[in-house]
Amino acid sequence: MNKIDMESLGLSQRFITESRLYISLYVGRVVSQYKDLYKVVTENGELTAEISGKFRFDVKALSDYPAVGDFVMLDRNEDTGGNAIIHYILTRKSAFIRKAAGTSNDEQIVASNIDTVFICMSLNNDFNLRRVERYLGVAWDSRAIPVIVLTKADLCDNLSQKMLELDAVTCGVDVLVTSSMSEDGYLSVKKHICSGKTIAFIGSSGVGKSTLINRLIGENALETQKIRNDDKGKHTTTRRELIVLPSGGAVIDTPGMRELGIESADLTKTFADIDELSTKCKFHDCAHTNEPNCAVQKAINDGWLSDDRLTNYLKLKKEAKYESLNSKQIEAEKLTAMFAEVGGMKNARKFIKEKSKNRQGF
Repeated sequence: MNKIDMESLGLSQRFITESRLYISLYVGRVVSQYKDLYKVVTENGELTAEISGKFRFDVKALSDYPAVGDFVMLDRNEDTGGNAIIHYILTRKSAFIRKAAGTSNDEQIVASNIDTVFICMSLNNDFNLRRVERYLGVAWDSRAIPVIVLTKADLCDNLSQKMLELDAVTCGVDVLVTSSMSEDGYLSVKKHICSGKTIAFIGSSGVGKSTLINRLIGENALETQKIRNDDKGKHTTTRRELIVLPSGGAVIDTPGMRELGIESADLTKTFADIDELSTKCKFHDCAHTNEPNCAVQKAINDGWLSDDRLTNYLKLKKEAKYESLNSKQIEAEKLTAMFAEVGGMKNARKFIKEKSKNRQGF
């Protein structure tokens, strides 16, 4: 039986060194998940696995469970009947996280150990700079390297203008242009993929992610769905999956990548220009609205920064703040912000109390 080259699947020296701490266990990588079962690839092939009882007992949060892309330690490395047992997860070098469903603030790992994340956006009606800023924040926070992939170039008649607009928000991130109509339209993406590297695609449904992945695989492994007239498209990926590429390396395709929240986004890199300008404001806690000597507002007035970019920056900061709070905390934050101009909640309560007394006096 031919051995699988685990190093081509991202098993770097870092993981190999850590795996040697676990005597009599074997390393594998999670390639898909269905409920409590995991498909794991080892040097001797694929097998079905589940977590051990001790593992389940020790779990403190959803993020402690295995996820697609994880390197795990198993009791076997070949299918000998029954499910293999996962005992440990090797330390993740990157992870995409989303807030779990429900009222708790628990976090779930969508995919892990990704080297490069391709942020896909079509060059027709899907083109949206504010969405790019959101995705960049999520990508930087995961510790993967973001690359912008513009799809459907054949449908765009003002490419140079859109590239100019994009340049103002990408802050040095590579931008690739692809076309699904031409056979070599995806080669710019292929150059970023090599043996040992893992990539992931995020972006709206219907922008061409599945088409690009099929080109990389060399077959129509993923169902593709044309974008609708409203550019929302239909969800084409229905399960989390890591796909091994013939040329080496791997692609992670997961529906969960659409649902990534902004609660843990790294906005400092996405909005590095605004953060740099903020250091020149008169007040260190400047809100960049009506404060005197605000360097950010000056940049907008001078035409160096767009008002839309600042608005989205403030919106994402607020969203990130609220997503980590429960409903009572969110309400308190909103009231605090509402009454900030009258000296905060304490003065606001005093103001309301006095106003109520005056009413009763009449």
